[in-house]
Amino acid sequence: MVRAVAVWAAAVRVVAVAVAAVTAALLVAGCGAGGPGGGKDGKSGQEGKQSAAGDRGAGAAERPGDAAGARRGELPGVGPALRSRIPAAARQAVVVRGAGADSPDATVTLYDKGANGWQTQGSWPAHNGRRGWTADHHEGDQRSPVGVFALTDAGGVLPDPGTRLPYTHSAAFTPPSYWSRNTRHDFDYVVAIDYNRVPGTSPLDPTRPLGQAKGGGVWLHLDHGSGTSACVSVAKPAMAALLRALDPARHPVVVMGDRGRLAG
Repeated sequence: MVRAVAVWAAAVRVVAVAVAAVTAALLVAGCGAGGPGGGKDGKSGQEGKQSAAGDRGAGAAERPGDAAGARRGELPGVGPALRSRIPAAARQAVVVRGAGADSPDATVTLYDKGANGWQTQGSWPAHNGRRGWTADHHEGDQRSPVGVFALTDAGGVLPDPGTRLPYTHSAAFTPPSYWSRNTRHDFDYVVAIDYNRVPGTSPLDPTRPLGQAKGGGVWLHLDHGSGTSACVSVAKPAMAALLRALDPARHPVVVMGDRGRLAG
């Protein structure tokens, strides 16, 4: 009996180690915002610098085309190519406007669609991949993928702040101990961006339908003051606001890219 218990305990330890290894691999290969080369500026993020709806951040200066789109009830700055990829059922959109093709700076804006078209609900400074953007994302390129992706699943180290999205509360989101100290809380809250993942699963699910080479584990998560490996990051108040606002019944999507590609 004692031998059987010992064997069972050893098996449990092996499974736990395997799960931890898979989780760590996902964090490093996916968001990896604080991995080697990340967060080296030592900043603590932009929390406190971001406030209520209408705040404008890095790279967020309104342009004539943006204003015209807003007047027509369209998503400002989003051209026909990406606009055509937004599902007809979508009634919520998170638009990530990168300051430039090779810039890590961005602005995140939440829109709701009603009878008068898309209306702004909030806007916050943000960061994207430290090397900017790409229309052909690959593992390790440190660029965020351009496109339109669903937002279906959330999670984090901290308890659910009141989201209607399925939420995985787990310490497994904790970044590896060897990452920079200023990334300790990057994954306190996350929303999975449905790029190369299976919708309806935990953000920690490592499955990549397009294959490992196309990258994955791309999330919205907390900001640490500099660019990420592929994710989009905002301050904690902004993440909490997004989590509370996003509603699966409204089929939320993220529309993301640098301004040039967004307008295409």
